[in-house]
Amino acid sequence: MKYGLIVFAALVLFSCNNAGRDSNVTAEEAAGTDDTATGRTATDTSGRSTGATATISSEPFGRDDSSFVVKAASGGLMEVQLGNIAQEKAVGSRVQAFGRMMVDDHSAANGELKGLAGNKGLMLSDSLGKKHKDHVENMQKKSGQAFDKAYMSMMVDDHRKDIKEFEKAAADSKDRDLKAFAEKTLPVLRKHLDSALAITGKKP
Repeated sequence: MKYGLIVFAALVLFSCNNAGRDSNVTAEEAAGTDDTATGRTATDTSGRSTGATATISSEPFGRDDSSFVVKAASGGLMEVQLGNIAQEKAVGSRVQAFGRMMVDDHSAANGELKGLAGNKGLMLSDSLGKKHKDHVENMQKKSGQAFDKAYMSMMVDDHRKDIKEFEKAAADSKDRDLKAFAEKTLPVLRKHLDSALAITGKKP
């Protein structure tokens, strides 16, 4: 009888230890999947680190970075508005397709930039700056082939300027999140410039 109690106690102890280990693993796995909320390193089911961490900080932008963000946001809104106009007024199918690309790509970038700025306490306007508003109003006055030519020529010049500004932000920005945004957006802007150059026949 005494021997049976000893065996029973040993089995109970073994079962409790295993249950404790299972509970610990589950907790670690659960914590590893919540990387965006906590900033902890994510883990996969094998327990290896995936290297994914939350990187966006709430530290406000400096003056130069704020200026770039405000200008980039207004420029992005202009690209979307002009892209919508191009889909309505352009004669050439390639110009219309370019306009659709502008709407899709810049809408996505605008949303990301607005979220980033909001996290830093910078509320971006949904209205265009005066310079960009003037560009839109001027383009609305054109039609037919004249619109196509003016719009695509503007897109070449505008994207050349944008690329230089984004390259500067990627290199010089004091905010690591803004640097990352600029680096991520540059390939998209370069794709736009390449497309605009191909449509206009201009040299790079």
